Amino acid sequence: MEPLLKVLRHWGAPAAAVLFFTLWCVAAAGRMGPGLHTWEGTWPLILMTAAVACAAWKPYASLGFTAGLLAGQLGYAIPAMHSNHWAIYVGAFVALAFIQWTARRRTRFIAAAANVVFAGAMTFLMLSWRYGNGVGWFRPLFMGDRWMLQDYGWQLFSLLLVIAGACAAVGLLLAMYQERGSLFRARTIAQTSLREAEVDLIVEQERTRIGRDLHDVLAHSLAVIAAQADGTRYLSKDQPRAVLNALENIATSARSALVDAQRVIEGVHDDGMVTPQPRLSDVGPLVARMQGSLEIEQSESGTPAELSAGQQLAVFRIIQECLTNALKHGGRGTAVRLHLDWSGPGLTLHAASGIPETTGRDSPDPATEMRVGRGLAGMRERAHLAGGWMTSGPDGEQYRVTVFIPYGTRLADADAEAAAASAEPDLVPAGSPAARPGMPLAEAGDRG
Repeated sequence: MEPLLKVLRHWGAPAAAVLFFTLWCVAAAGRMGPGLHTWEGTWPLILMTAAVACAAWKPYASLGFTAGLLAGQLGYAIPAMHSNHWAIYVGAFVALAFIQWTARRRTRFIAAAANVVFAGAMTFLMLSWRYGNGVGWFRPLFMGDRWMLQDYGWQLFSLLLVIAGACAAVGLLLAMYQERGSLFRARTIAQTSLREAEVDLIVEQERTRIGRDLHDVLAHSLAVIAAQADGTRYLSKDQPRAVLNALENIATSARSALVDAQRVIEGVHDDGMVTPQPRLSDVGPLVARMQGSLEIEQSESGTPAELSAGQQLAVFRIIQECLTNALKHGGRGTAVRLHLDWSGPGLTLHAASGIPETTGRDSPDPATEMRVGRGLAGMRERAHLAGGWMTSGPDGEQYRVTVFIPYGTRLADADAEAAAASAEPDLVPAGSPAARPGMPLAEAGDRG
């Protein structure tokens, strides 16, 4: 049914016009005389056929053909209807059916109102003694159009409106049937999409749960490895240099692996693909984007050193959170100062922003002071996983955040390094591979 209606929606009007013209030619064949060129109903038939033919494609042109026919008859340019072909007027209502079926809502109302006017004009043309003279239906009254229309006009006008209403109802029913089918298809598509989205959501939730479980396991295990390596290194400073280097590499690798694991877990999309993570080079564009909302002053000192990908991600996220908190709590136009200090054993980040007056020292809010947001906890966790630390809190009229990210785990005391280096010849046999600085412990052991 649906495919047939789809075809009829586009080609039904021309087919109906051909059928309309053919049936009239067959029905009036005995009354046409020598042919169409002598029949008085030829022009009305042609104009009504054109009105039906273009109703679905050009509804206003269809209404124009009907209006042209009625105007031509009122002006005596086209012969008026007679008793054997007055029903050609029905073609206007057939065109109305196609307009109600295929046109937009506004065009439907215009076509309906126009056909009411057309029905009134048709009534006058068929009953007036100047035109149709009753078209053989009613007894002519030679006392003027007033008495003729008063006695019979409402009957004929009502009949024409009933025909027009029936045709319009058929068109509207066809339109509603097609809209109903479209709604059912849309509902089916929406239900299918909803089911797919529900499955994707379940998969994503399970993927997130697995990622969190994996992160917890890795965080505990790698933190224990790093702590054990650091503890052994600091408590056993009299060990050979190769042993200390190996312990340092173990601790550094454990921390780096922990940060990288967190970075990968955070960057996984719902389709399993890993998104590129921000780096230190993305801090500049971030500050530029926030300049419209905050007054940011950025500075840098020292010589930049290379940080691991996980450490760069941690610094970027901490700066992003600092700017977000400044905008959230301070509002637009808040002054923020960022400073990156590369002169120490690691990167030191200083971030300071103004404190609103309502939360300053003059009017402390205990509830606000006791409340710890997730942002600060997340920043502190990122700094810790990157091997550093973070402090935060109000300082006068500003709120300061200080973050330290080491370039790498180093010996805390230079004298201990010298002592360990001087002790190596006594603890390691001469010529042993372990006496060569920088050689991995496992390699030295294998060669010994």
